[in-house]
Amino acid sequence: MIKTIDRLLDHQTMYRLVLYYLIALLGTAFVLGFLKLVPHDPVMLAFTTGLMLAACWVTNRIFAAVFKVPANNESVYITSLILALILDPVAATDLRGICAVVFACVWAISSKFILAIGGKHLFNPAALGVALTALLLDQPATWWVGGNLALLPVVLFGGLLLVRKLRRLDLVATFGVVALATILATTEPSQYTAALTETLGSSPLLFFAFVMLTEPLTAPTTRWPRIAFAAIVGFLFAPNIHVGSFYFTPELALLTGNLFAYAVSPRGRLVLTLERIEQSAVDSYDFIFRSPRKLAFQAGQYLEWTLGLDRSDNRGNRRYFTVASAPTEQSIRLGVKFYPQSSAFKRTLGAMKPGSTIHASQLAGDFTLPANPQTKVAFLAGGIGITPFRSMLQYLIDRHESRPIVVLYGAETQQDIAYRDVLGAARRELGIRTVLAVARGAERGQYPGYIDARLVRLAIPDYLERTFYISGPQAMVKALRDMLLGMGVRRSKIKVDYFPGFA
Repeated sequence: MIKTIDRLLDHQTMYRLVLYYLIALLGTAFVLGFLKLVPHDPVMLAFTTGLMLAACWVTNRIFAAVFKVPANNESVYITSLILALILDPVAATDLRGICAVVFACVWAISSKFILAIGGKHLFNPAALGVALTALLLDQPATWWVGGNLALLPVVLFGGLLLVRKLRRLDLVATFGVVALATILATTEPSQYTAALTETLGSSPLLFFAFVMLTEPLTAPTTRWPRIAFAAIVGFLFAPNIHVGSFYFTPELALLTGNLFAYAVSPRGRLVLTLERIEQSAVDSYDFIFRSPRKLAFQAGQYLEWTLGLDRSDNRGNRRYFTVASAPTEQSIRLGVKFYPQSSAFKRTLGAMKPGSTIHASQLAGDFTLPANPQTKVAFLAGGIGITPFRSMLQYLIDRHESRPIVVLYGAETQQDIAYRDVLGAARRELGIRTVLAVARGAERGQYPGYIDARLVRLAIPDYLERTFYISGPQAMVKALRDMLLGMGVRRSKIKVDYFPGFA
């Protein structure tokens, strides 16, 4: 069993994975340019990419200062590289082309600030930037990254890896099926082969689906709205779809889907003020914030938390953390475990004093209580992974709602056990039993060791009838999921806590 680690590492790996994917595509295109296997001159490509990075970075800094929100460099780099892959490169002597590139960059970044409601931006930044450039400057995006067979292996391999990591196969598959079905429905049967060949090998469909469609900040956060979003964009993506003489482009299809996503998603950015800090376990602390308005959420959901960092590191200035408080509580609680070599984000968080502020947005997550209160449930938690269960249990306590729940909570030592008060109240008031698995120094009534198959059988004899919720370090979550599958628990009855996102 691996010791509890920062449960948000997967989220930060996501940012790096997207950046690496885009860099790999640009690097491959640069090399292929020297070999004359892509139509663009590598010197022009390098110049344009550098120009885009500079224009986006400066714009982001200016607007972040004006709107008094933390600047996010990761988002800037990703947006810049996407633009470099879908707009044609320009020469250093092409003044008109340079103006168009800068225009696209400025609008892409500024849209996050000026086309936002409650701090939530409406549109995919890169899509909006190229749409306005086409409309106002007659410089449309060519989506050249998707139209070259030499780049297809990199697009496909990296994109599939990204989708697997994001766990957005449902989104991409729905989009692809609807787009292809619409293309075939609007094509003569004799042209089916040519249409499919062109769509899959010489169109932006794959890159668009892997990178643009999966961008989490402008897509719905729950499954069925996400599926509907993908279907809408897939239908409009088909090149023959038009309204009168107006034909949709890939970016316009996505912007239309963004409007739908905004309509069905939670809104707004909150500026939270720190009230106090409480220690929940060894090296674990709860930061309790006051919100300017009541946050409507479901127990177990998460927020994106952003801090302004004087000196950032490669892990950036934002994280996804579960809201540890219950929807019935007035304050918003953030539970975090600290380590000797903490990130710049955590060091800044740990230095906060009452009165300090943090930005929270992008409420999301399906790791919530089942709709049917009679559903038998088992919570499996490791280390700080207890936070979503703290939210759920406190919610049930406040509502005096008893449910058939058993909690298995694994910790390294007695000092690592968090939220004893909530676990105790759940047992006394609702009859919800918690079994503690302590690796070192287990006491009477506790299970010595880690959560394993033997403990599940001992503590939950009816485990085949239960829905399992697993939260904790990524390695632990995967190990327990595999263990339950090996014990005969159906895949559909296992839910894992997961954080997406790369913005």
